[in-house]
Amino acid sequence: MKRILIFGNSGSGKSTLAGRLSAEHGIAHLDLDTVGWACAGVRKPFDESVQEIKAFFFKHSGWVVEGCYGSLLEVVAGHCSEIIFLNPGIETCLRHNLLRPWEPHKYDSKEAQDKNLDLLQNWVKEYEIRQDEYSLQQHRVIFEAFTGPKQERN
Repeated sequence: MKRILIFGNSGSGKSTLAGRLSAEHGIAHLDLDTVGWACAGVRKPFDESVQEIKAFFFKHSGWVVEGCYGSLLEVVAGHCSEIIFLNPGIETCLRHNLLRPWEPHKYDSKEAQDKNLDLLQNWVKEYEIRQDEYSLQQHRVIFEAFTGPKQERN
């Protein structure tokens, strides 16, 4: 059974690819945003997020997990059969974010989502220079450390 981890910058195409692979292979899909946040702007305690991820693994033998949180990606990487690092470049991510459909699992309305667009776009622009768990640097470390089947898509 496939257990796929997809990661990259916001707007890199993670959700689109994860949705496609989930449907194509008949496997469950987990967006790490749903286990990473307690509420808007407030991260859940790490251990709580890990417990939710483990519960998801227990419930599903095949899955695709997608996100950008380095600490949570490292947890998932220890359980997956393959990884896909989406790295299409900043400009592509910015364009994708402008076309982003409403994400009802994250926002109460499309208007509420769009209020955060400027903040999101500025955050995306910093991907290559940030030093945090959401950065290109951290994603590259995770990619290089994984010893199973992996691919980087530009």
